[in-house]
Amino acid sequence: MLRWIDQIDGLSGRLLGYLLPAFLLFTRLWVAHVFFRAGMLKLDNWSSTLYLFQYEYQVPVLSPQLAAWLGTCVELIVPVFLVLGFLTRPASLFLFVYNVIAVASYPTLWPSGFYDHQLWGLMMLINAFWGAGALSADYGIRRIAGRSMRLAR
Repeated sequence: MLRWIDQIDGLSGRLLGYLLPAFLLFTRLWVAHVFFRAGMLKLDNWSSTLYLFQYEYQVPVLSPQLAAWLGTCVELIVPVFLVLGFLTRPASLFLFVYNVIAVASYPTLWPSGFYDHQLWGLMMLINAFWGAGALSADYGIRRIAGRSMRLAR
């Protein structure tokens, strides 16, 4: 019985191992899409964005104008890193913290959108812990760097 359980577990592990790069890519693309779209929306209607940061979002320490500008830049730049799988761990951690700040800064979000932010946070943590996987620039750069290091010896 234990041998059968071990075989099933091993087979499942190998199958999931093959699917892991696609899963990591999926989570990166999902989060990148959500945040990039939010950044484009902010950019498309800048006066509304400034209004929201002035009166709705309660970002600590920063002026509403600076918070609006920084938030929009983050939502337009960091998702590109995630799509490419470039500097994935730092980008994921950065966006995770940004997500936490967004939730804390906008209390009226809790009833309707908190679940989504939890899901995105989990997806970012998955990429922070496991990295980008084989379908990423990080992986390609490591492979090229490893090959050139071996050739230099």
